[in-house]
Amino acid sequence: MVVVYTESEGGSFKKVAHEAVAYAKGIADMLGTGVTAVSINGGDANELGTYGASKVLEVTNDALQTFNAGAYASVVSEAAKAEGATVVVLTSSANSKFIAPLIAVNLEAGYVPNVTGLPVSAAPFKVTHSVYTNKAFALTEINTKVKVLGLGKNAYGIVENPTAVTATAFAPNAPQSGVAVVSVDKATDKVTIADAEIVVSGGRGLKGPENWGLIEDLADVLGAATACSKPVSDMGWRPHGEHVGQTGKPVASTLYIAIGISGAIQHLAGINSSKVKVVINNDAEAPFFKAADYGIVGDAFEIVPQLTEKLKEFKAQNA
Repeated sequence: MVVVYTESEGGSFKKVAHEAVAYAKGIADMLGTGVTAVSINGGDANELGTYGASKVLEVTNDALQTFNAGAYASVVSEAAKAEGATVVVLTSSANSKFIAPLIAVNLEAGYVPNVTGLPVSAAPFKVTHSVYTNKAFALTEINTKVKVLGLGKNAYGIVENPTAVTATAFAPNAPQSGVAVVSVDKATDKVTIADAEIVVSGGRGLKGPENWGLIEDLADVLGAATACSKPVSDMGWRPHGEHVGQTGKPVASTLYIAIGISGAIQHLAGINSSKVKVVINNDAEAPFFKAADYGIVGDAFEIVPQLTEKLKEFKAQNA
């Protein structure tokens, strides 16, 4: 059996949960088994059946409304033991990276993060995963009885595989750790970098925080998250939470648009997993152009407003 932890928030499953279930189904088909999803205060079990789960263990516990690494790891570990899992699938989100090593210890399992696709072989069990902040790939063999895999974001895709699903209440012992969440402050009107399919990012080429409206206007029309380079956050133009790169947040979006960012190696390392990279810069020799799929050489203050208006017109005509 393949067990997959499905992340949720506010009673709804995240998009990464759909991808994780689809990936788990792919592995299950290779192994000739099924997929059991673990839902902690999540959404409708039938939603997970759309992507290949045949069974959902539903954990409903008010004490687990806020994330607790020790407790969540215990729940997933107990589910894996109850189902006799040989493979446990998680995502590569911050929360999953917290609990994956704990689960591996609980199950005496080998753990490989940032997996980029289905196993290369099932016997021996080998997977490819990104290493050195996405600069290279490694082929790793896991020889433990249970394997724990962290799927890289957008590495597999959200693949529908409608399956008849059975929901079962599951109430394992979930011990609380000595750390408690007192409060959570979250911006609800913006797309987060971690969940965004599209990210619009700005650099020093914008010349000052007063010009950040260019980034926000384009992001609004695209339904994108906003981000920035390290110098921008260091200068206080934008909060450090928007800094992407090797020393900031990694980005694995479907589309990454860099405006006024030269493309230092640390920045490129953090966004390398994005599928399509677009750069707008007035310096034709900017390093980012060598890494980009599409590039526009020109003044961002002229190009970006025109791009935003054209996108607004396109959306209005195709509404």
